[in-house]
Amino acid sequence: MPEIRENELTAAAKPLWLKALTAAQASNHDYAITLLQSVLTDNPGFLEARKLLRKCELQLTGGVKKKSGLFGIQTSGMGLMKVQNQAKKDPLGALSLIEKELEKDPYNESANDLLFETCLKLNFFDTAAFALETVRNGTPENPKLLKKLAAFYSSREMYELAGEVYNDIIKHHPTDGEAIKGAKDATARASMQKQRWDENASMRDLMRDSAQFEELEKASRTGLTREQLEERRDKTIEKYNTNQNHLGTVKDLASIYEQLEDWQNAHSFYQWAFSLSSGDVALEAKASAMKDKAIEADLRALEKAVAADPSNAELRTAMQARQAERLADQVREAQRRVDQNPTDPQLRYELGNALYKSGNHSAAIPHLQQATRNPHIRTKVLLLLGRTFKAKAMFDLSIKQLSDALADLHAMDDTKKEVLYEKGLIHEEMGDILSALDCFKQIYEVDYGYRDVAKRVESSYA
Repeated sequence: MPEIRENELTAAAKPLWLKALTAAQASNHDYAITLLQSVLTDNPGFLEARKLLRKCELQLTGGVKKKSGLFGIQTSGMGLMKVQNQAKKDPLGALSLIEKELEKDPYNESANDLLFETCLKLNFFDTAAFALETVRNGTPENPKLLKKLAAFYSSREMYELAGEVYNDIIKHHPTDGEAIKGAKDATARASMQKQRWDENASMRDLMRDSAQFEELEKASRTGLTREQLEERRDKTIEKYNTNQNHLGTVKDLASIYEQLEDWQNAHSFYQWAFSLSSGDVALEAKASAMKDKAIEADLRALEKAVAADPSNAELRTAMQARQAERLADQVREAQRRVDQNPTDPQLRYELGNALYKSGNHSAAIPHLQQATRNPHIRTKVLLLLGRTFKAKAMFDLSIKQLSDALADLHAMDDTKKEVLYEKGLIHEEMGDILSALDCFKQIYEVDYGYRDVAKRVESSYA
């Protein structure tokens, strides 16, 4: 049984999937989880639903739970042991039982390990990787399961990913000889693999033009070439012209325009389908998403036009007006969602982010402060809060937020580098050169090529 994509869902599952997307977007996580479990029952290979399910579960559970086993070691409960026995007899049937265990604790190491092993039996390789990637995100200090993930990537000749996992292990266990050797081997194999690819002309080079390559890429995603989609569109338009109030035809036409990336027409027909459906919220969400894509496409076109003709004042004015309109739309939408669910920290963060981008820094602060209650997003909230105070020239408060963020970060990953770099810039702006250099040096010690830290650090020794 293969893994599937959205366009391959069963007819019964498609409306449930759209409703689940809408529920998740509205932060109605309980309802979204119920819908997603139903979708996965009939479509167990639909990885996107499983990923969204995990996100909703994490919102409800609040992230990593404290380990309760002996010496803090997470152990398998009796319920999971029964599921393990079931998985040996009926792997496909056991998937829903495993998900019930993960609903209680999405980062549960034993349950995710069982999901990994079960998916391997079903040839759900991407889902298997997702199971252990969940462990990697939640409890990256677990060397056993991360080594299993790295070995899996190596077996699939995904050496670059394997190397990244081994390096994550080394961050937490610097003396782990097996991980050190694995990282070196994976890096070497990735280099050899890349060399083979470079020696062969890439697929793009073999195409007469890039449009042909993009067409083939899209065909692999939708199952139809652009010509086939256009032919299907024209036939559906003929049906639509005979009866413009037939909901099924309108939805089909909207979907085709979406696959053709004709966002404006996709928005128009999804909006018309919503009107015909007597208030189907899933169609309303689709119409809203297509409107966003249409605005983004127009904005990108204007930005390219301005870049090509920078002296054209009329084009620049139009671009600036469209940018302002886009930011205002984002604020309105984020505010609407907060009004519907004012206690959701994630929605507060999104509203704070939209207000920050629009330049309304004072209005963004209280929403971001409320968003810090969610430990899962606390670091990125503190980073944005620090930038917001910086924009108001309140540098001492900005430094405090970034220091709080650093206190939650241990491994020198991209997030910590970003926070340190931002903190260094603020120290520099305050005239505190020594503190700024301390931040830049911490990055320099582990990542010479990060932004301009090498230039900043080395010039201080001149």
